[in-house]
Amino acid sequence: MKLTKKQPLFIVIGASRVGKSTLCNELFINEKEYIVMESDLLWNDIYNTPEDDYFEYNRLWLRVCANIAQVGKPVVLCGCRVPKQLENLPERELFTHIYYLAVVCDDAVLEERMRKGRGVSDDDWIRNSMDFNKWLKQQSNGNVLYPITLLDASDISPKQASIMVDNWIVEKIP
Repeated sequence: MKLTKKQPLFIVIGASRVGKSTLCNELFINEKEYIVMESDLLWNDIYNTPEDDYFEYNRLWLRVCANIAQVGKPVVLCGCRVPKQLENLPERELFTHIYYLAVVCDDAVLEERMRKGRGVSDDDWIRNSMDFNKWLKQQSNGNVLYPITLLDASDISPKQASIMVDNWIVEKIP
């Protein structure tokens, strides 16, 4: 695959029900300088391979994003992945840089969003989401190899979050 227009790639990550999809929907409405994609769009059970860290699914998404970027705009990919899943793939070279932003929130807020906002009653799902939310917070404090910018969405509206993320993205576009 010969690509002529390398762009940065922006990854918006977060625990289940933290607000990343709502945030990305807001970004999608107002996008002008970039293209927003939701990673669930291509999900299929053939990619459900936790034993290899979803290797083929992540490779597919990097190829899709690199091809979309040929229009001259970077892609913002919203979903649940972490730097180690992308940075060592052969397709990583298709981008000038990958920037990571994690949407996080307070534990009590996350649990309420899951239980009351979405009706989640599966305690394992809630615990796993809360553990991932905590892990993201910890990674942002010391991960110098692949820095993760945090956006605490505990007390801000999706609109406010989208303005902050839009500014974060636009300041990084060459």
